[in-house]
Amino acid sequence: MKVNLYNLDGKAVRKIDLPDAFDTPIRQDLIRRAVTTYRANRRQPYGPNPRAGQRHSVEWWGKGRGASRTPRLRGGRRGAEAPNTVGGRRAHPPTPEKDWSEKMNKKERRLARKCALAASANKDTVINRGHIFDDKTTVPLVFVDKIEEVGSTKEIIKVFQNVGVHFDLDRAKNGRHIRAGRGKMRDRRYKTPKSLLVVVKEFKGVEKAVGNLPGVSITPVNNLNTEDLAPGGDPGRLTVFSSSALKEVSKW
Repeated sequence: MKVNLYNLDGKAVRKIDLPDAFDTPIRQDLIRRAVTTYRANRRQPYGPNPRAGQRHSVEWWGKGRGASRTPRLRGGRRGAEAPNTVGGRRAHPPTPEKDWSEKMNKKERRLARKCALAASANKDTVINRGHIFDDKTTVPLVFVDKIEEVGSTKEIIKVFQNVGVHFDLDRAKNGRHIRAGRGKMRDRRYKTPKSLLVVVKEFKGVEKAVGNLPGVSITPVNNLNTEDLAPGGDPGRLTVFSSSALKEVSKW
């Protein structure tokens, strides 16, 4: 496959060949399993305090008094401690001892990353994921190495405008919304759609420029994984490479 090599003005300098990793057949099942494994291994153990719901002085009245067999506060009729009472313990709470981690073979993990890379080079898959960009733009986007030195958010936005992917930046910015459910009260109030993924060989200043754009992620090519390329297990993320980063991919 051949794609355009763009300069910072958005003009195609020449055509370049993509590494062989982009020719890998796309396997949705493998990508999903890899992302699930990454998420599972990030989970932390959690559970209630061992004495939660049991900090009462309770007694059982015994049989023959016309009352249910519920522990009750001493000196009153109010039930306590039992799972079906107000302020009582949970019946089957999560246990901190549970191991949430999952294992995946190294070769499978690497193959999943190649599958996700191949999906980022499939224009139909990228469009079906919801990304918006100019029809003439080739995916993945490959820029000259000078993009790694862009240190201003204003400049990087202009670069993305020159190649016609600023529409996707607007999609992520306008799609930011308040999360439904209890998560909004647990420091996860807002959700932002995923936009561009910028892959560089090393950080030279562009990480500061990209960090201010909602939905945009940046990572060194050596840290690139399946979850970066397919957030949520859905392949086809709109990806931007520097030419040096693309050369590193050819070593995989």
